[in-house]
Formats: sequence, C-alpha cells, structure tokens
Amino acid sequence: MGFNLAIVGATGLVGSEFLKILEQRNFPINTLRLYASDRSAGKKLMFMGQELEVEETTEDSFKGIDIALFSAGADISRHFSPIAAKAGATVIDNSSAFRMDPQVPLVVPEVNPGDIHSHTGIIANPNCSTIQMVVALNPLHQVNPIKRIIVSTYQAVSGTGANAMEELHQQTAQIMEGKQVEITPKAYPHQIAFNALPFIEAFMDNDYTTEEWKMVQETRKIMHEQDMPICATCVRVPVYIGHGESVNVEFDSPMSSKEAREILSMAPGIKVMDNPEKDIYPLPVQSEGTDDVFVGRIRQDVSHSNSLAIWVVADNLRKGAALNAVQVAEIVVKEEALIQYRR
Repeated sequence: MGFNLAIVGATGLVGSEFLKILEQRNFPINTLRLYASDRSAGKKLMFMGQELEVEETTEDSFKGIDIALFSAGADISRHFSPIAAKAGATVIDNSSAFRMDPQVPLVVPEVNPGDIHSHTGIIANPNCSTIQMVVALNPLHQVNPIKRIIVSTYQAVSGTGANAMEELHQQTAQIMEGKQVEITPKAYPHQIAFNALPFIEAFMDNDYTTEEWKMVQETRKIMHEQDMPICATCVRVPVYIGHGESVNVEFDSPMSSKEAREILSMAPGIKVMDNPEKDIYPLPVQSEGTDDVFVGRIRQDVSHSNSLAIWVVADNLRKGAALNAVQVAEIVVKEEALIQYRR
C-alpha cells in the first residue's frame, strides 16, 4: 500500500534531505507532490530516477494528500498546516510553529513515540539541537533520573540555511586569499569565518536566545519532565554540517562512565565513539550524511559526584530535521495513526 505525500519547502536544504531519505528508506509512496514558494515553482527535482516539477504552495495543494512534510518556515506552517490537516493530511512540521502547542505532540521516535497517537492532524518535529540531545540522554534518564542539564552547543551554519553556507564559503575564501575586502555579513550580523557567534536566532528579555529557550522547553515536553532544570548556551561555529554539544548531566544518584557507555551502546539511534587514547570521539565532519547520534568523551564530572560530561554530535539536516520527520511518518503509517483513521 502506498501513500500520497507532499513536501512543502522541497527546494530547501531540509527538503532535499527529505527526498534522499524517503528514497533511501523506501518509504511506501503512491504519489509525491513537491511544493515551495512561487519563486521556486517550475524547478525540477529528481526522485527515484524521475524528474518532478515543483509547484507553488496554495490552499488547494493538499487534496488527496495522506502525509505532508513541512520545512518552509514557521509562517508558512502556521498558515498551511491547518489547511492541510483539514483537507485530510497528517502534517509533520519541521518549524517552530506548533512545538509548544499543548494540543500538538512533539516527537522524537527514540524517546516518545507514543505521543504520536494524541495528534489531531499536526505533529511537530523538534529543534535540531534538541533532538540529538534527548536521543543521547533519554536512555540514561530511564535508568537513573536526570536532575539537571547544562548544555553548550556548537552549531553548523546549515542550520541557518543555504545562504549561511554560502556566506561562510565566501568569507573563508576572501580571508585565505589575503584580499583586503571588507566582509559584509548578511546571514549573520558578524563574521562567521574563523569565528564563533555566542547567539543563535534572537535574544529574549531574559538574555537567553530563542534557540536556547527552545532547548529548555522542548526537552521538558519531549521527556515529560516539565520542571527539569536546564541551562543552554547555543553557539554558531564555522562548520557546514553537523552540530556538536557539550552536555553536563546531573543524575539522581551516581552513574559511572562505564555504565553510561554500556547503556548508550545498546540504545537505538546511538553510536558510541569513545576511545580518546586512539583519538576516537565524534566529529561533525564524520556525521554528515549519517543517521545516528554519536556520543563520546563520556567521563565523570569531577565537580559533582552524581554528574557526567558527554559530547554529542549529529547531522543537523538529517537526524536533526528530515530523518526525524520521516521516522515519525513511518510510525504514523505502521500504527495507522493517519488523521483519516481518527475520523
């Protein structure tokens, strides 16, 4: 049995990953419709050896669609997701539009797949940095409850979009060529090449950024721990693809690094790379194009007997976005949780 799928935002970085992953995982597709803005309408994209034309997203785009994968920004999602759901599609939205809506489940398949069944037409995909962290922490939390999380992220420019990747490329080339060219930042307010920017998105009244606050709120919702203390610092670094995270986690009782390593080695979606003596630890460049969340540098926190420090890396365009959404779609299909089954 095949399903009628739509991808909204098909020409973007995540949209391209949707196409790759759907093909790689042999998702049961009957028809596939590709949507984007009017500027991208008419473009041709390849899928399963066939050339498909991108169409403009309109209010009539979702008739007969079973599953709609959205990655076109929060404003587009707020407008078109309810329309798609009303037309009978199950929407899996990669934007921030519905993540904290109490009526919309926020799902990471390795952590809270059962939440899918509470949807009424829209399922939210978490933020990329949140996804890889909860995949790494939840197996430990199930054995030894987490009391507090402190996380610092090192996030790739692809999280901002193709324009940011091009900006990094151009700035790096100018500097390496030794040209006396004034760098005019566009994607970021400061130079990103050979630099690190200690903010992502916008600052809030509490001096945290919206990206940092997403990690706090989304982690609590996904792990069903509304009062869990979490502090995040999110940094943009001159890496193209692959987010890194330094996570300090305090447990209810002591946990050895050996026990944590054994638990994580058996957890779904995780690959442990942890042999510092041989220079084996997760690297963003190694994560590109892969599906796992990589964990290494697992060690005792010498400042607190109940705490561990770990290093977490993942491809932010795949597990941090497109792959997670497709995995959600796979569960929706497998467990017959499409919206039309709920009517």
